Amino acid sequence: MAINWIFALKAVPWADVVQAAPSIVKGARKLFNNARSSEPPPVGPEEFHPGADGGSTHARLRAVEVALRNLDAEQDSTAELIRSLAEQNARVVEAIEVLRGRMRVLLGISLTLSVAFVVAVIWLLTQ
Repeated sequence: MAINWIFALKAVPWADVVQAAPSIVKGARKLFNNARSSEPPPVGPEEFHPGADGGSTHARLRAVEVALRNLDAEQDSTAELIRSLAEQNARVVEAIEVLRGRMRVLLGISLTLSVAFVVAVIWLLTQ
């Protein structure tokens, strides 16, 4: 199972992900801000007609307004969640980039020490 995850992580073009992260965060913030600032369009009473059950127009209008407020609150919470996930994704990408840099440094140190070890072994064998 771990090998599948390793293969999946190696298959991800991390450079592209790192380059795209700021635009993802900006897009999520823009979506969140648009969702916060959007006002529901005004609806005229002429668009509502009493139903066959004889319900009043005002009662139906109130029910629609409540449903609209609920949908608006749900949209705000969804936009907040998307913004939060985008920011978390940006932090994960930054952490991965830091880890990649550390890995390169450690690879360089390992190669240097390996070369020094081989040189030391050769030097000791020739003595």
